[in-house]
Amino acid sequence: MPPQDSILSAHELTVNVPGRTLVADLEVAFRPGEFVAVLGQNGAGKSLTLHTLAGLRAPDTGTVNLRQQDLAALKRAEIAQALSLLTQTIDDIFPATVLETALIGRHPHIGQWQWESPRDREIAAAALQQVDIAGLADRDVLTLSGGERRRLAIAQILTQDPDCYLLDEPTNHLDPQHQLDVLQLFREKARSGSCVVASLHDVNLAARFADRCLLLYGDGRWELGSCSDILTDARLSELYGTPMEALAWRDQQLFIATGGV
Repeated sequence: MPPQDSILSAHELTVNVPGRTLVADLEVAFRPGEFVAVLGQNGAGKSLTLHTLAGLRAPDTGTVNLRQQDLAALKRAEIAQALSLLTQTIDDIFPATVLETALIGRHPHIGQWQWESPRDREIAAAALQQVDIAGLADRDVLTLSGGERRRLAIAQILTQDPDCYLLDEPTNHLDPQHQLDVLQLFREKARSGSCVVASLHDVNLAARFADRCLLLYGDGRWELGSCSDILTDARLSELYGTPMEALAWRDQQLFIATGGV
């Protein structure tokens, strides 16, 4: 049985690609109020694991539970009301304004034949404000820069207002200040009772914002623990296949890749 206090959990979850097991028998429970960072090399299974947790692909073995219910037995609308997934890339096929695009996040909460209410529009406008693109509300989404489009994608899942946020490389295309702003925003979401699970490439951002880290080695092995315990230079050197060194900085550690130096 999944833990009673978990929002999202996985039991004996295995993620395969042809000829290779990326994640084997994953046991994890994501609880309200925590931020979990997922770390690993390119191709280690971070995205596929998030997609499996979101129900976009079936586990090769094992189960995923959302609020103690088997995810596979739930309707997509039920899932979308409680769980959101920020994918790495977004394709815009049709012209739409920034506000209209953010409002897509409200669709799981709106009846099939209903239009967005003034309250829905207020929620979307507030989300645009949170990611610093409120001034672009009337712009065509096709005219946005990569960083602006990334922040709009984040605004869309904020508009969705789920219990659990699955974020696949949320800092893609963002400048350093907006990276910090976005991760601080989700840190606050966790403090407010949501759970946040984010794949990240920057170990130092993970150490700064996350409570726990899930390390995926790409060969089936995984480790899960508090950032303070699990982020060591020895583990990270193995995880990334290159020497990593921990340096003291102020009252914390910074990790740098020293391979080739």
